[in-house]
Amino acid sequence: MPHDPRITVFVLLTAVLFVGTGYSVAYNTYLDTSNPLLTHLPHPLQDTDYFANKANPLNVLFIKKAWGWTSAVFFLLWLSTPSQARTKQPLLKWATESLVWLVFTGWFFGPPVLERLILASGGECVAALPSGVVLSIPSEYCLTKSTISPVTHPALFAASLVLPDSEWHTRPRLRRGHDVSGHVFLLTMSILFLADQLRSISSRVQKPSLLYRLAVNMNMVLIGIWFLASLTTSVYFHSPFEKFTGYLLGIAGFAITQLPLFRETTATSPSTPDNSVSGAQ
Repeated sequence: MPHDPRITVFVLLTAVLFVGTGYSVAYNTYLDTSNPLLTHLPHPLQDTDYFANKANPLNVLFIKKAWGWTSAVFFLLWLSTPSQARTKQPLLKWATESLVWLVFTGWFFGPPVLERLILASGGECVAALPSGVVLSIPSEYCLTKSTISPVTHPALFAASLVLPDSEWHTRPRLRRGHDVSGHVFLLTMSILFLADQLRSISSRVQKPSLLYRLAVNMNMVLIGIWFLASLTTSVYFHSPFEKFTGYLLGIAGFAITQLPLFRETTATSPSTPDNSVSGAQ
């Protein structure tokens, strides 16, 4: 068994994403989510390929709440660790990666970094009308996540030849720019983070409790789920380069927590005497 599980999951994750992306190119299974003419439509393979359907439980219940699940199993692991083996370093790592997640996908002095990248790479704010027409609107409506309709924003629909029903409404999205795969980014960071915690925390626990063993198993199960989610995302969604940049950003987010600032401190059990000096004599 390899000494460092971080290396194992890194190699496996890289292989999963590489194979899944290669398959998506060879068999044309991926949906280009940056194309405004395609992204609002069902995946062409959703009737034959279960995971191509965005409404599948893996996507709805797990991937869309990925950092919440990752945080839950991490805290279960940390809280079930014997007090003498518990340090603050894991909490610092979790807080840092939570900040990275927020900066890239939630808020960064306004729009998150991923949305800024879309705009900087030529993206525009669009709304797909029921007729199939893609309406271009000012980017502020996407950045503020506004809901629009012919009733609330009539000026936006003045140039449209076919107006949707008055009760129709939608939330416009940024398209056409480089849409970094947020799923690959978050799944990559989550897998590496959990593997790192299992490595560092488990190395200090000598007599694991039943709750602790349960927490370890739940972390390992979630890592397995994230591997499956990484494979389905790489096969069915985003262009190859968007998945690649998501992968790189995920690695970068995790790499921050490997800086010397986050180096683990050794926790010594009060009941275990330190024989390092006498052993050296």
